[in-house]
Amino acid sequence: MSDKCNFETRAVRGASGGDRITGAISFPIYQSATFKHAGLNESTGYDYSRLQNPTVEELEKTVALLEKGEEALAFATGLAAITCCIHLFKGGDHVIISEDLYGGTFRLFHDIYNDLGIEATFVDTRNLEEVEKAVKKNTKGILIETPSNPSLRITDIRAIGKIAKTNNLIFIVDNTFLTPYYQRPLELGADVVVHSGTKYLGGHNDVLAGLIVVKDKTHVERLKYIQMSTGATLGAFEAWLVLRGIKTLHIRLDRSQDNAIAVANWLDKQEEITEVHYVGIVGSEGYEINKSQSSGFGTTLSFRVKDIGLVAKILKSVKVVSFAESLGGVDLLITYPFTQTHAEMPDDLRKKLGVDEYLLRLSVGIENIDDILGDLKQAIKG
Repeated sequence: MSDKCNFETRAVRGASGGDRITGAISFPIYQSATFKHAGLNESTGYDYSRLQNPTVEELEKTVALLEKGEEALAFATGLAAITCCIHLFKGGDHVIISEDLYGGTFRLFHDIYNDLGIEATFVDTRNLEEVEKAVKKNTKGILIETPSNPSLRITDIRAIGKIAKTNNLIFIVDNTFLTPYYQRPLELGADVVVHSGTKYLGGHNDVLAGLIVVKDKTHVERLKYIQMSTGATLGAFEAWLVLRGIKTLHIRLDRSQDNAIAVANWLDKQEEITEVHYVGIVGSEGYEINKSQSSGFGTTLSFRVKDIGLVAKILKSVKVVSFAESLGGVDLLITYPFTQTHAEMPDDLRKKLGVDEYLLRLSVGIENIDDILGDLKQAIKG
């Protein structure tokens, strides 16, 4: 696939443009655990699907192409991808992390790898001075989410990249919320990008997947060795589902984003809502920084209700909206972070971040906008 092609064309055609052997437009699902050899030291290039599989490789090459990275690796889940990145560090190392982020990522660093000696400091990465002050002699990396989950905070990727380069730190960006269609952190100074492919890349709430994309070959071999050794690799069928999802990524995101902007602006005018977090609201905090580093705002937003009793009412009353944990699919979902995605965060940190009993998160889908607004209106005001 030529680099001269636009994003939409690369997304539809993938890295190979179909199967070059048979001409199949839909890249085949190589549903095989192992591959036979013609003789001793004679390999087709494929030995065992934990190591390499043609369908998985097609997904990896496609995502690397879209993120404009050197190589990509596919995993069973987004958390498996982040876990692999953590193994770039060792006991005694220190990592700086966005304080407002997915609860599963927080759990990995705070509860799992802290016990193995990898120290993490959670900071407001919007505040560059705070990030610089957090750097210590044993600091080896920085991991950020932008936009963040669930408060949609925007971190300046270029500025954090400069801090990372100055201090010789591995700079990792979780690009799940905006995808390479709207944001490409590797072009802005990041060394590694991670995705929960379960979300926008897959796009249909029917597959679990994770991806890592690296800027250059510096970390490729180490990450591949970790992936092969820990074994949380992606299956061929799941890889095919994500490949299929990527073909419509740009169409889905543009439609969902139009809906999200309309929903955010409607919520912002309702007396029952005290605050709306969405970077697509003109003049909102982070709006200009996001515009400088991204071509879109995404489709996820969160909002706070004035009366705590409204939370249960909304979650029980919605009909077009589904009360479910996750985001990034074609379906409109509402989530309650306090008891779902961020339930295991310490109370003091949740309070600081505003992830409390009043906060709800919406992942806006591709449904008709009149149906979406009508459902929210009846759930909030009915």
